Amino acid sequence: MLSLTGMLVAFWLVALGLGVLVMRHELDEVFDSALQETAERLLALTIDDLELRQQADGLEIASPNKSGRREYLVYQVRDPSGRLLLKSDDAPSAIIQPEMGRGFSDTVRYRVFTSVSPDGKLILQVADRFSNRREAVRESAVTMLIPLLLLIPASIFSIWLVIGRALKPIGALRQAIATKDGGNMAPLEEAQLPEELTSIAHSVNLLLERLRNAFAAEREFTANSAHELRTPIAGALAQTQRLVEEFPDGPGRRRARKIERALHDLGRLAEKLLQLARAESGIGSKEAEVDLLQILDLVMLDVQRGMGSDRKLELRRPASPSLVRLVDADAFGIVMRNLIENALLHGDLTFPVVVDVADDCSIRVINACEVVPAHELFDLKNRFQRGRTSAAGSGLGLAIADRIVVEMGGKLTLFSPARGMTDGFEALVEL
Repeated sequence: MLSLTGMLVAFWLVALGLGVLVMRHELDEVFDSALQETAERLLALTIDDLELRQQADGLEIASPNKSGRREYLVYQVRDPSGRLLLKSDDAPSAIIQPEMGRGFSDTVRYRVFTSVSPDGKLILQVADRFSNRREAVRESAVTMLIPLLLLIPASIFSIWLVIGRALKPIGALRQAIATKDGGNMAPLEEAQLPEELTSIAHSVNLLLERLRNAFAAEREFTANSAHELRTPIAGALAQTQRLVEEFPDGPGRRRARKIERALHDLGRLAEKLLQLARAESGIGSKEAEVDLLQILDLVMLDVQRGMGSDRKLELRRPASPSLVRLVDADAFGIVMRNLIENALLHGDLTFPVVVDVADDCSIRVINACEVVPAHELFDLKNRFQRGRTSAAGSGLGLAIADRIVVEMGGKLTLFSPARGMTDGFEALVEL
């Protein structure tokens, strides 16, 4: 807007300058023509008037200025000796132009036209002040500048309006591209875009297609790998448990116990990878009406059985007996299982893990622990990101939960210390 308006103003000023030059030249011609015509007509009238009235030699008729207004043209009538016979009210008493030559001449203040009677006895000089001409040019230039003052805001508004309408499709395209992520790889609508933007949208769609293929291959590899690993891991774990039972107490049995724990960890990692593949495949977008409290009861019971009875889980229910929402049951179960397992693994063993469900469908999972630094808290939702802990884990639980919650249209927020506490960790799910 500033560039276009500045160029427009510059062109206008250049045109104004050229116009003033041309106008000054044309005004000079008009004033000169009027000056000459006035002198010729006035000379004839003056000759007739002097002859009729038979003025005595040396008589000067110099009437006072009765009108009080400024005259644009002044004149003087002299004889060849330079004696002043007549003059206009606003004409000076001194001779305007001492030279007696016919035609135009200039003084410091006047543009003068000199006319001589046929017998050479009368000399008439009609003068026009240069200030009158400069005033006419100045007022004309100012008049031409007035539209410029209106043109500047009008131009800014017009350019803003036109460019705003022209850039609106670009904004829509930018917003559409900004919504694309691993869970939204749908192609852009090319038919609704202007011709200038269709090539950009087409290129973006080609890129999205390549990304979809790459992500699909990655998810398929992760899911297949995790699924194929479950059976041999389970078999190896069963054989290891038999070895533990068969070995007598001693170094062999302790080594077998370590192998058993390692296989347990490997099994959990395979399960997390399978959940991650399901999260990235868009599991959270399949919705149905379910009771979140029933799913929470099942998840907490399953986690309690899997991790032993030495840890306490506390569910704080809302006032309503049920909490029905339009979500995917499997996705919600995976989210809550990962958050609760994360709290049990990294929380203080002497304090229970609290699952607090509010009526607005926000769920808080709180555990006691040392305060997690803010710079680490921000990165905990990344894949394979672990905080300062010695507990077992793969660093995938919060990443899986965050991905599924986003797919469900919600938000996962982490707090440390937990809200209302001086320490601890809180995971807030808002659906």
